[in-house]
Amino acid sequence: MNALTENTATVLGGTDLGYVIKGAQLLDGVTLGIRAGENLGIVGPNGSGKSTLIRLLAGILTPTSGEVRLGDQRLAALKRRDIAQRLAVVEQHAETSDSISLLQAVELGRTPWLSALAPWSDEDRQIVSQAIADVNLAHLAHRAWHTLSGGERQRAHIARALAQRPQILLLDEPTNHLDIQQQLSILSLVHRLPVTTVIALHDLNQALACDSLAVMDGGRLVALGSPFEVLSPERLHTTFGVHGHWLTDPFDGARILRLRPL
Repeated sequence: MNALTENTATVLGGTDLGYVIKGAQLLDGVTLGIRAGENLGIVGPNGSGKSTLIRLLAGILTPTSGEVRLGDQRLAALKRRDIAQRLAVVEQHAETSDSISLLQAVELGRTPWLSALAPWSDEDRQIVSQAIADVNLAHLAHRAWHTLSGGERQRAHIARALAQRPQILLLDEPTNHLDIQQQLSILSLVHRLPVTTVIALHDLNQALACDSLAVMDGGRLVALGSPFEVLSPERLHTTFGVHGHWLTDPFDGARILRLRPL
């Protein structure tokens, strides 16, 4: 877990964010700031606005109200290339053309850094190779995309984001299609990265490794703070509809959540 200080600068944030589509209010009045080096988890029941918030912070969607700021600049005023050099996103259902290999898909992560004055180089090749190795896919680098499993494709999308070498990494439930060993491996990797991360998670126990949690409910931000503060029995009851209490694992002393239906 990353160590943060009170004076750490806000590198990404939203003020009074709202998003309406076809008359449905998917997000309403969300204000939060993410500090440099922070690992922020976004949790909430299905339909609570987690994915919408991630997509607004990434600039994939434009807020109906409020604004997103990347550092001290309005995200809406920045060029996509400039955003992509600082921020990478892994969406829940991202797709890539079937006519390319896994290696070529990950190489796309270097696109924001390439130009006529900065063509493809050995450094780019090394960055891509490292990203593929980080998600344990080196043995599949030359496999055709359409032959990969859902989990392999998801790990490849994460590798593409890593190859982008962002300062901020946004991930929308990145472990959805992975088995438990891959889930733990990817989440461990994400928490070790020397970047600011914002990650929407479904599993509350996995979310405990984050520095702080933003709890979404009905499109609103209803709690923000350390995992052990915001995942109170009352919050678990009102937002998630479950009974919950804390247990201490006798193996290593870690605190875990025990959840039961109402």
